[in-house]
Amino acid sequence: MAAAILLAACGSDSDPADTPTSGVTTSIDTVDGTVLVTNSGTPPEWRLTRVASIGPESLSGTGSPDEFGRIYDIALGPDEAVFVADDMSSEVRVFGVDGTHRRTFGREGEGPGEFARLYSVAWLGDRLLALDAAQGRISEFSVEGEYLGQRRIRGGLGGGPGWVRFYRVGADEAYHRTISVRSVPDRSWELIGVDSRGETGDTLLPLAGTSAPTIVCEHPGGISFFEIPFGEKLVQRPGPGGVMYSAMTGAYRIAVMNADDDTVRVVERSIPSEAISDEEWAQGNSEYLALRDSLPLMVCDPLRPPRPGAKTFIEEIDIAYDGTLWVEVIREAGNRWEVFDTEGRLLASMPAPSGRRYALPPAIGTNHVLTVRRGDFDLDYVDVWRIEREGAR
Repeated sequence: MAAAILLAACGSDSDPADTPTSGVTTSIDTVDGTVLVTNSGTPPEWRLTRVASIGPESLSGTGSPDEFGRIYDIALGPDEAVFVADDMSSEVRVFGVDGTHRRTFGREGEGPGEFARLYSVAWLGDRLLALDAAQGRISEFSVEGEYLGQRRIRGGLGGGPGWVRFYRVGADEAYHRTISVRSVPDRSWELIGVDSRGETGDTLLPLAGTSAPTIVCEHPGGISFFEIPFGEKLVQRPGPGGVMYSAMTGAYRIAVMNADDDTVRVVERSIPSEAISDEEWAQGNSEYLALRDSLPLMVCDPLRPPRPGAKTFIEEIDIAYDGTLWVEVIREAGNRWEVFDTEGRLLASMPAPSGRRYALPPAIGTNHVLTVRRGDFDLDYVDVWRIEREGAR
């Protein structure tokens, strides 16, 4: 049921309830128990203004707080606090949205307030949660960095930045990834709901889906993988109230499913497809072609990546702290974020920041957005963006 809805649009035998707002028309139907929300038109224009970039101006080697070793996560908290989880130093570094360093706490170790691997941070309710999957625990801190205690979780899951993490979906609601205890084929991990006091009881089992199609090359130096440009993939994010948002990126269609894998809502957006230019196709395959030219005996599958007939629509989906859905849409003029409320109505559109690290999802608060990019000297930087809601209803 879920996969079919992701791949094909639903028909309707009911009368649509059109709601025009600032150039947007939203039609809401119910089809076989599933709510279908279709949006068209031009939404209000928001924009992001960068107000700070937290990172070193030069490679000074002094170990200043804004010289990050390896950022694994970012979060927004009260009093415009910016929390940065630096895995290499096992520290939580706290800044203001103006980039001013406020405090640092945590260190490597196994004691109270220490981390073996600082994977992720999230501000929930009245405390900061810090995820240390290596030790199978979540540590709790006040906004000043005071250690408040810990809770045990299922450990043993590891991975790079953005894989083992919190997904905050509300003021006091988040999920974290862990190994699944259920015997479901091809679904070896699950998402556990937590709040500031413990587990919420919500557990989500993500769909078994396709990652981006890749070219696999064997050569004397090992095996290399190259993502095929504009290839369709499955993207997923947990949402508020025990639901999962899922989309196949080849269509602008997001399915909202409950914990039983039943689709309760489908959110659609009507925009034209765009062709892939020769320049875009060449640029997307440049790294693969350069390695193939340098290693002519390299064995690759496929040897020539299949060129899709058009661009995919969706780059990624994310959930803001207030539960709204943010969809990054692929457009020739530059990717855009489009924002939908929890019912699936289109609220706004704005240019999405370019050059950021996609492995680390943004932290989207009420007034600010945090993103991470790789800058000079191969160091990480946290960009702080203010949301300008001109034209919002």
